[in-house]
Amino acid sequence: MKRCYFCKGEIVDRKIEHIHRWGKTMVLFKNLPTEVCKQCGEVYFSPDILEGMDKAVEHLEDVKETIKIPVVSFGSPVFA
Repeated sequence: MKRCYFCKGEIVDRKIEHIHRWGKTMVLFKNLPTEVCKQCGEVYFSPDILEGMDKAVEHLEDVKETIKIPVVSFGSPVFA
């Protein structure tokens, strides 16, 4: 059984959603196979997954699904 580097909790295989930023570009990866600590939630990506994420970012023009993300600055009226 694998243990978390940080808390020594049990690590399990999961598929997650992960938001990653490259400069001003933000990408949501869905159904991403990872290992996750059951205790603290630390996420571990395999080298293959990291390489796949890098390749995916190079081909964002081929992506069919997009989402809209609201941007709110602290101190704006919505915080009042």
